[in-house]
Amino acid sequence: MNRLISLAVTGLIVAACAAPAQTPIPTVSLPPSNSAAPTPTLPPATLTPSPSSPTSPPPSLGGEVTLVTHDSFAASDSVIADFEAQTGVKLNVLKGGDAGAMVNQAILTKDNPLGDALYGVDNSFLSRALDAGIFVPYVSPAASDLGAEFKLDPQNRVTPIDYGDVCIVYDVKTSTSLPAAINDLTLPAYKGKLVVENPATSSPGLAFMLATIVRFGESGSYTWLDYWRDLRANDTFIANDWNDAYYNEFSAGGSGGKYPFVVSYATDPAADVVFSGDESATPNVQKLDDGCFRQIEFAGVLAGAKNPAGAEAWIDFMASPEFQSDIPLNMFVFPADLNAPVPSVFAQYAAQATDPLTMDPATIAANRDRWIQEWTNAVLH
Repeated sequence: MNRLISLAVTGLIVAACAAPAQTPIPTVSLPPSNSAAPTPTLPPATLTPSPSSPTSPPPSLGGEVTLVTHDSFAASDSVIADFEAQTGVKLNVLKGGDAGAMVNQAILTKDNPLGDALYGVDNSFLSRALDAGIFVPYVSPAASDLGAEFKLDPQNRVTPIDYGDVCIVYDVKTSTSLPAAINDLTLPAYKGKLVVENPATSSPGLAFMLATIVRFGESGSYTWLDYWRDLRANDTFIANDWNDAYYNEFSAGGSGGKYPFVVSYATDPAADVVFSGDESATPNVQKLDDGCFRQIEFAGVLAGAKNPAGAEAWIDFMASPEFQSDIPLNMFVFPADLNAPVPSVFAQYAAQATDPLTMDPATIAANRDRWIQEWTNAVLH
């Protein structure tokens, strides 16, 4: 779920062209997540969580708090201003590339952390971060309002903030014949029509690779690597990142790309309408409701934080209805608070997979590097 900075910048430009500030954006409450079953949680570790913090932060904490995050983090200026006014804490945002690069940097600097809180580690990288000990336990008083299916760490070292589904997205103007399932993308009818991202360098690319492992498995007459070999033989294009895949190679991305199918996000139809500036427009893109992988993003207090109280206050704020409702039109993902009101244009056009695929974060951690190497050998060599 890690769209690159150009998406966030585009969203800010559109927001600047939207209706005047005095006209409130209609909001609705989203229905419960339609995931078939909760994602398995990580097994309890040997450490005992420290007692949770008081139910609310002091009225005014003061000082500064530095948030380490990925390049796609975005929030409304007015919402950030509310946090600073409520707590007396100034928020500094330090962006560190995509989710994988951000987590790796946080691990390398854990003895002298670059900030106080971290947001944007997803379930693909969660075990790596937890095993490295970069977070300390913290139970936010606002966490009780967050969906239980998103709480993957029984030690409460991270708090779920948002979720979304990585899916195959297609250009409605050029995709006259749709595959019934991702299996069909290997057929001659779809030769030279799909662009995917490299899982070694892209968060959605990694998510789609994991989806194929869940779907096809590692053993049997037809494995996930067989599927990827067939995709490659069918002239599937491999891009380094989502930005290149969507904006340069995808036919609906605006740069004259030739591929009508791309690995992207189920919320792309909402983004397409918002960016058009016309909330009555018909989306130019839709998702294929098969082979989608659910991503969940988390925030946590960094071990060794210079301002742990400020970091806790920021986690509380990210889990609050105000911030949760601000997420959709800034980062185009769903709030982890399933009852948080969201703009009606997002609720109308954003989608979730009917039956998203999931994988235990501990399984991902134990096999991620091996799977990426096997993918590289099968697809790029």
